[in-house]
Parts: sequence; C-alpha cells; structure tokens
Amino acid sequence: MTEAEKNREAAECGKQPQTAEDEWERRRGLILDVMGEKAYVPMKLKELAALLNIPREQRGELKRVVASLLEEGKIAASRRGRLGLPEAFSVNGTFTGHPRGYGFVTVPGRETDLFIPADQTAGAMHGDRVLAVIEKEDGNRAEGRILRILEHANREIVGLYEKSRGFGFVIPDNPRIGRDIFVPEGCGGGAVTGSKVVVTIRDYGGETKKPEGVITEVLGHVHDPGVDILSIVRAYDLPEEFSPEAKAEAAAIPDRLTQADLAGRRDLRDLLTVTIDGEDARDLDDAVTLVQTDRGWRLGVHIADVSHYVTENSALDREALRRGTSVYLTDRVIPMLPRRLSNGICSLNPGEDRLALSCLMEIDEKGTVTDHEIVETVIRSDRRMAYAQVNAVLTGEETQAEETYGGLADLFRKMDELAKLLRARRKSRGAVDFDFAECRILLDGQGRPTGIVPHERNAATRLIEDFMLAANETVAEDYFWQGLPFVYRTHENPDGEKMAKLAAFLGGFGYTLHLADGKPRPGALQKILSQAEGRPEEAMLCRVVLRSMKQAKYTVQNTGHFGLAASYYTHFTSPIRRYPDLQIHRIIKENLHGGLSARRIAHYERILPEVAAQASALERRADEAERETEKLKKTEYMEAFIGQSFDGVISGVTGWGFYVELPDTVEGLVPVGELKDDYYRFDAARYELVGEMTGRTWRLGQPVRVTLTGCDRYTRTIDFVPAGTGRY
Repeated sequence: MTEAEKNREAAECGKQPQTAEDEWERRRGLILDVMGEKAYVPMKLKELAALLNIPREQRGELKRVVASLLEEGKIAASRRGRLGLPEAFSVNGTFTGHPRGYGFVTVPGRETDLFIPADQTAGAMHGDRVLAVIEKEDGNRAEGRILRILEHANREIVGLYEKSRGFGFVIPDNPRIGRDIFVPEGCGGGAVTGSKVVVTIRDYGGETKKPEGVITEVLGHVHDPGVDILSIVRAYDLPEEFSPEAKAEAAAIPDRLTQADLAGRRDLRDLLTVTIDGEDARDLDDAVTLVQTDRGWRLGVHIADVSHYVTENSALDREALRRGTSVYLTDRVIPMLPRRLSNGICSLNPGEDRLALSCLMEIDEKGTVTDHEIVETVIRSDRRMAYAQVNAVLTGEETQAEETYGGLADLFRKMDELAKLLRARRKSRGAVDFDFAECRILLDGQGRPTGIVPHERNAATRLIEDFMLAANETVAEDYFWQGLPFVYRTHENPDGEKMAKLAAFLGGFGYTLHLADGKPRPGALQKILSQAEGRPEEAMLCRVVLRSMKQAKYTVQNTGHFGLAASYYTHFTSPIRRYPDLQIHRIIKENLHGGLSARRIAHYERILPEVAAQASALERRADEAERETEKLKKTEYMEAFIGQSFDGVISGVTGWGFYVELPDTVEGLVPVGELKDDYYRFDAARYELVGEMTGRTWRLGQPVRVTLTGCDRYTRTIDFVPAGTGRY
C-alpha cells in the first residue's frame, strides 16, 4: 500500500490526528502524495476533491490547503486551472542572467523567453540549463520560476579577486553571472586584491549560499598591460593554442603547390585577378575576376580551397570545428586555422599560385544571374588592393589612377557598375541594407587605446559585399535544387507582435510601416531606412529596426533569409575563418567528384544539424567577446576626457536611464537618478522617458549634449549627465 493510499484510508476511516496542526500537515501531505503518483494526471480542484472523496461541505478547506501549497511553490497550476506537482508544467531551457538579478529562460521551440524574477532563480547562474515552471502568461509574455538546475554552465569563471581576513571572493567579469564566488582560506593561489584570476567552482551553493571555488590561475594585476583582453579570452573560453596534432599537420603542409595539386583543375591564372580587403587583412580568402561580354558580364568569385588541406575529421578539422570561427579582438586575432594556413598556403596572396573553389556567374545587363558553374580552379592574384585604394579610384580622388594601377582602374569601374546593378536588384526585391557606423580602435605598444577612428562603408566595401552575396545566393540555390544535405544561412521572418510595436513607434516619427497579416510587405523596412537616410534619427531607426528582427543562424533547412529578401542563402565565401563555409566546400567538392553516395548523404544528414547548431552558438560567443573587448577599450580611452562635454544622440531608453552615442560610436548611460529636474516614467511603447511634472521627454533619436562624469573599466561602463547640470 502506498503512502497516499494509507493517508486516504486514514481519512476515510475517520482517524483523527492529535492536533489541528497535525491535521493541516496530514492534508497537505495527502495532496502531495497523490500528485506524486505516476498515474496522477493534473486535474481541477473539483476533480481532485472527487478523487479524494472529500464531501462538498469540506471543499473550502481543500481549497485553503491547495492555496497554501501553491503559494509555497510545492504544487503548480496550469493556465486552465489544473493542479499538479511543478514538474508536470515545467519547461527545460537555458538561463540568461541579468546584472540586476533577474533573468530569462530560453526554451527550444518557444518563440518568447520566460522571465524569471530575481527571487525565483533558485541560485541559477548565467548559461545554466534549468527546469522552470510557467506561473503567469499574458499573450507572448510569460513569467515563471526555476525549479532546479539540470546542468551548470560555469565550471571556471574569470574575475577580480578581493582578499579579506582569512578568505577572499571573486567578482565575475561577466555581470550576467550576478553572484560573487567565495574563496576559502588557503584557496587563493597567491592572488592579491586587484588580481585578475580564474576560479574553479567546487560548490555551486544555492539560493542563500554563495558559490565556492578555488583559484587555479592568476592572470596578472587588473592594470597590467594585456591582462584586460586576456581576461575576456579566458572568460569566453576562447581557444588560444592549437593542439599539438593540429600544429603537426599544419607544419607538414607544403608552402607551394605541386603538380599533383593541379590535377583536374581549371587553370584561371591568365585571368586578371585581384583581392580587395581591409588594409590590415592577412587572411585573403576571396579574389574576383570580371570580364564584360556581349550579353553582360562574367563574374568570377574565387574562394580559397581550404578543404584541400583541412580534410574531414583530421586534427585540423576537429580544431576548426571546436573554434567555429576566427575571433577578431582589438589587439589580436584568434584564428580558426593555424597562421601557416590562414596567412600562407590558403591565403590568396598576390603573385602566388593558389587552389580555389570558384563560382563563375553569367550576369545579364539587368543584374540577373543567368547561368553559373562551381568548379575547382587554380588562380593567381595579380594585385592585392585595399578598400581605400579602390574607393579612391571609384570616387575620383585618385587622379592618377591609370598611371598608378594601369588596366585595373578600368576594371574597378566596371566592377562598380555591375555591383550597383546587383545592389539595385536586391533592393528592389526588399532586402534591408543596414549602414551602421563602425570604428577601429588604435592601440599603442602597451595595448592602450590612443584613438577611435570611425570606419564607414564605401564604394569598394559595398562592391565586394555585392559580389560575395551573389556567389552565396547562387551556390545556395544550386544545392537546394539538387536536394543534397547542406548548411544554409537563414533569417526567419520577424515576430508579428514586434512588427506591430515597430509600426507604432515609427508612426511617432512620421514613418508608415505597412503590414499585411502582421508582416511587413517586401521592401517596407528598407523604404523606411531610405527615407531616414541623412536625418538625425537614421542610426537610431536602423538600430530599432534591427532589434525588431530575429537573429540569423545556420540551419540544415533552407527557410530563406528575410533581411536579404533571399529565397536561398549560404556562407560559401570565407572558409579560412568560418567553419560552415569549410563544411559546404567539402560537400561541393565531393559532389563534383562523382556525386554523393547514399552512405555519404546519410553521413552528412547525421552530422550537419550539430555542425549548424554549434557554429551558430560559437558565432554568438565570438560576437559577444568582440563587443566586450571594444567596450573595454572605449571605456579606457574615454577616461582622459572626464569632465568634458560632447554632442550625441540618444541611442537607447530604459527605465533606469537613457544611452547616448557619440559620433565616434562611444556609448554611455545617463542614469535616471541624474535627471533631477523631474520624476521620469518610462514609456516602453515610445522608447522615451517622460517627466511627470514638466512633460519633458528624453526619447530615442533625440540629439543631446552630455558631460562625461565617469568610466569604469571593470564594468565597461561610461556615465554621462546632461550638459549644464553644474556637476562639472
């Protein structure tokens, strides 16, 4: 007989406990036992009363017992009022922490995240896999609590050590972790106050107990040169050293091509070929050729054939898969492949014979790709060009272009002509072209920032973008219709509710976003951005539109790319620095060499979903590390300007203040507490703070003059106040 059956029998036989408190606990235990039985199915209160044989006149007491269990979280209720143990209504997901203590649980298959209040996290840390229960749901907004942690994500944490008497603690660099790590006496590893350290957690604690750990590595003092970036590298677990096996494989690869390497390849070394990249680029993985024909153009996009050297499941391949992508930090690059390959035999250096996988496209006078070939080739770049050099030719700034570059000057003009056609065609179908201001941070020999140089797209960067996009689309469409396993770059349609909010927000600026069934019509978003071009709110609107869209990712299903308005899209053009590109090169080459057998198709169908998911996750990791490094160096740079005033634009508005972006892309916060002229409330629908008494507003896109009051390298934050407040 189960405990629940015994309790039920006792209730039916009229056995009375000794006290009212005992009776209360007995009834609570009875309900918990019944709900814990395998055969129990969540049911409404009335059904539960019938199951327990509770007379109608005693159901009020049952209701009170149930209410107490619900309040304590020992049982839960579904949205339809069905009662059961919390696990019956739980969801499995990943916890994303917030510095203010609360967080969100991302659940696979669920469109919106589950909000978790600060007092309901059950001690979960950022990145943990958790079991959570939904307690409130209103439309797409849901709130819940974490029942338990299924898997801890943070075994090692990087942070700042502070020593006290007999113990110490580590404040994590990642503010999302939100919990200090207690370090007992004797576990400090020689660290002193101000040391940046790696702490290994040995006890994750709980809701009321701090995690506990032991320091396993001292990176250096917080102000030592290079320690700041090294801390980010460690915090994001970015792999620095290649495995000995990968190094050995790279060392064994010849520096030059052999005759055997050329077998079966189309020889394109006589074509006028150029690479066009940034001034400081070292891994040149794409080259272009262009020949004008009587029907239009023959565009060749030639991509380094990395897969010739990095074969499936080799040590180099395993290392590349583990890294997923190259990571570009302010003072270093963490490459996906050893530099012997990325800067050597795989780099399309001028005057050197190189192996390539080429997409050769026939394009008519309207910019339509009418035919194409994907072939293995051998090429030789005639000249390495920088974006600035090509842009100077196209804009007329280089007045001696023909003398300087010979026949290349005319080639660049023809390339620009074709690129404009491709761009116009893409724009006409509704592609969204974001033109965000970017920057380059200049560093001295000690890694200290000496300047921030805005980096704008120009005619040359757009030209290469247009050619690469054309190749990516062409390859994706080819392999989609062949029905072979493949990795696509997809971008889902935006959420209808977010689009409705965006339309309302844009309306406040005088822009009309037309929606059909909750979705923007083709070209509607680009039309808004085109209308805003050159206006003060342009950068802000670009940012708001981007936030309203979903994140692009790698998938094995071709669902199209909303932002590019492309039905087919993949990443084909950067196998030196992106693993998905390398992966599809293998599939393409295997297909060119006689097709994929049923066994190989099954093999790719098995491995590609994990490859796509891992590549997406590692791409997000790299992006976040790059952003954090940039924020760190901008904060350090601005320390010299405390007390000075700047003109900027409000780039974000929240309940705790508004963010201001300066022309050089530096961004800082004006805390709401510094707005002492009024009491401000946050209007989320209009992205603005509104004064309760004066009606004064601080809204997104508003020009504003601010004074810099503080910089915190550790939190990577910059604080402003409105200029003229008298603080400085």
